[in-house]
Amino acid sequence: MTPSRPRARNRAPISTAPRDGSLVRVAIRASEQGPAEFDTVRFAQSARSGEGGWLASDSDPEARIVYSDSELAYWIPLPGQEPAASPSPKEDASGGGDDEADGSGV
Repeated sequence: MTPSRPRARNRAPISTAPRDGSLVRVAIRASEQGPAEFDTVRFAQSARSGEGGWLASDSDPEARIVYSDSELAYWIPLPGQEPAASPSPKEDASGGGDDEADGSGV
């Protein structure tokens, strides 16, 4: 099975990715180490040097995988990070339709 490709409309430059430690999906550029691929990462800063980088979410504490901005082509939000659809105008603030006013839909 081939992995699904992210929709192009969600792609954004890596410079705009959140650097608050939240997980994002990134496209890694092809290099002499291997072909282009995707990874799930979070931005982290070294306590020792203060340098920041994109830490792979499945990194082993003994062998961390860290990417620099230049190694990444773009980022996309994870499915749970996408903005929620706004409720339809027909629904009231409680989320129910007009026919369920005052609990009559019970």
